[in-house]
Amino acid sequence: MFPVRQLNFVIIFILGLGLVLFAIQNSEPATIQILPNLEVKAPVVVEFLLAVGLGAILAWLFSVWTQLQQNLISSQKVRQKNMEIRELKSKIENYQEEVQSLKLALPPAGEMQTKDLQEANAE
Repeated sequence: MFPVRQLNFVIIFILGLGLVLFAIQNSEPATIQILPNLEVKAPVVVEFLLAVGLGAILAWLFSVWTQLQQNLISSQKVRQKNMEIRELKSKIENYQEEVQSLKLALPPAGEMQTKDLQEANAE
């Protein structure tokens, strides 16, 4: 199995070789009508290269735009998770304070057992 870099190189090499063969075969001029009164004459290979280049640039711009959207979404999720973490930490602190206050309100464990035994003997 080829490593990914070598596979990419082979694919790019084959496409480049195909483009060179296409250029050799298609050097005669052709006319492109851009607007009703605007025509351009250029070899077919130049027109093809311009079309491929424009397509590559548009594909790159689309991938950059998609990456920006994903980064925006992930940063929003991170902010939301950080807020949840802060809220949970605050709740933990409140619960710890409540537990401490309840511990202070309870009598020591030894006193509870003595009172329970006294009540049981009284009955």
